[in-house]
Amino acid sequence: MTERLTSKPYLIGISGGSASGKTYFVQQLKERIGSASVCFISQDEYYKPRHLQKKDENGVYNFDLPEAIDHESLLQDLQNILQGKTILKKEYTFNDPSRVAQTFQYTPSPVIVMEGIFILHYPSIRALLDLSIFIQASKNIKWQRRISRDLEERGYDAEHVQYTQHKHVDVAYKQYIKPCRRVADIIINNNEHGFEKGVELLHSLVLQKMHWP
Repeated sequence: MTERLTSKPYLIGISGGSASGKTYFVQQLKERIGSASVCFISQDEYYKPRHLQKKDENGVYNFDLPEAIDHESLLQDLQNILQGKTILKKEYTFNDPSRVAQTFQYTPSPVIVMEGIFILHYPSIRALLDLSIFIQASKNIKWQRRISRDLEERGYDAEHVQYTQHKHVDVAYKQYIKPCRRVADIIINNNEHGFEKGVELLHSLVLQKMHWP
């Protein structure tokens, strides 16, 4: 389905390390702007199938590489949404066989928000952004959040989480993600005091820059 666009949507890209708080930040922003005005796209739904993922030297799948993401499909869907087309995307359920995959509908909206660890890494996607955000948190805080998320939501055991944190996550952050801070328009800290001021600031900026009748 294609909708008639009268103005270009305002495109925001939000990046940061694993468990830095990107998804929660987007949820808070969406609540303030209004769900009818925001199209939220998560990079997590664009991981390649498990059999296409690379393994490390110990035979463990490494999902913390830029090539783990089907960024060409993500780019194509993004371009289609910008052209007024509605997209249906099946949820990526990671390692949890108990989860029934949902089907997400990405509908053209005045504001499009994409979040993911590699959003600012891909030049083709970065070039389309009107505003880029980098969320950073201390290593200890990210580690605590990631343990909780991967154990409870993604079905991994503690040993696996600890291994991938050391072998994959930390390496990817230093090599691919942290360097993206220098291309971000705004850097927001998310440590003990959260990022409420950052959400309010971005909310105000979005309202000022939107030109959707």
